[in-house]
Amino acid sequence: MPATLPDGDPVPADGALPHSALEGLGQRPFAFYVHVPFCVTRCGYCDFNTYTATELGPGASRDSYADTAVREVAMARRVLGDADLPVETVFVGGGTPTLLPPDDLGRILAAIDAEFGLAEGAEVTTEANPESVDEAYLGKLRAAGFTRVSFGMQSAREHVLRVLERTHTPGRVPQVAAWAREAGFAHVNLDLIYGTPGESDDDWRASLEAALAAGPDHVSAYALIVEDGTRLAAQVRRGELATPDDDAMADRYLLADELLSGHGLNWYEISNWAVSPEAACRHNELYWTGADWWGVGPGAHSHVGGTRWWNVKHPAAYAARLAEGTTPAHAREILTAEDRHIERIMLELRLAAGCPAELLDDAAVRRMIDDGLVEAGPYERGRAVLTLRGRLLADAVVRDLT
Repeated sequence: MPATLPDGDPVPADGALPHSALEGLGQRPFAFYVHVPFCVTRCGYCDFNTYTATELGPGASRDSYADTAVREVAMARRVLGDADLPVETVFVGGGTPTLLPPDDLGRILAAIDAEFGLAEGAEVTTEANPESVDEAYLGKLRAAGFTRVSFGMQSAREHVLRVLERTHTPGRVPQVAAWAREAGFAHVNLDLIYGTPGESDDDWRASLEAALAAGPDHVSAYALIVEDGTRLAAQVRRGELATPDDDAMADRYLLADELLSGHGLNWYEISNWAVSPEAACRHNELYWTGADWWGVGPGAHSHVGGTRWWNVKHPAAYAARLAEGTTPAHAREILTAEDRHIERIMLELRLAAGCPAELLDDAAVRRMIDDGLVEAGPYERGRAVLTLRGRLLADAVVRDLT
């Protein structure tokens, strides 16, 4: 089952935010994340807040979910008042959002537009399992206003997909990518995972080559993390599967960067490559640069003006609270200035644009330049940018600089 929610401070029943969060509202970019917590089956490596049909129990259903999400959008408008907040990006994640009918996803998007207004040229993304959509579904999504689709490819090798307990077949990915382009999606992302037990270097190369052959304008490649409480973690603990090897992970990352860059996709964040700045995921860029966003759905997290909160996890509890007219928020925290400073460094150092030099200790950065972890040229121009080696050791670099 998914991990438990963190503790935090209580949230008022009406969801009211502290005055500090509302200061400057509308001066920062604003976005929505919509969490759809449904899956046909739970993948063995996944610890996201998701539920299969047998796990839902009474009080929640896919059929009523769009209505419930629309209620939270209306609550967001009440909590945030009448500030002008054009929505720059919307990202629908999960779970498997495309288990809902396209009309339901379109209705949630229409509610966001009605309450807040979508900014001109807003980016609207949904994640999708390759098996959960067809040509007609993608056409309806595009007609509803979605501009970007992100397919969970993970691997091109069947034996790797079996270890991950993914249900799609490798050949499905190029088909759905082609359908998405035919439907008019300007931006198509493929998600990949490397380091799965049993994956070889050749398997990973084949996955990268298959992804490139499908013609996406964006690729995300993530190292497999064995999360506590997952079936994969239990298999590793029992010795049925090998623990992912750090050296192999580093080699896979280097190969990803080499192949993707060689085909015109350049890194703009440690785990993300795009063919152009326009193809980068603007929604994630808002996360990485301290914007405001409202997270709709069970377990969804939100951030406005230094206040962060997270919703109750179970869809039934989430629906019950909104039916009563009370906030679905479980708890919240108000970030200190030091918290926000550290988080800014942690997030912006991951970007190809780097972190402003004035946020960092000069002597520490210069040691890292000497160690080949930070680029010398950009630092002299006021930005700390990681080298390729620095990207491999990003977590350690961030620890040393914060």
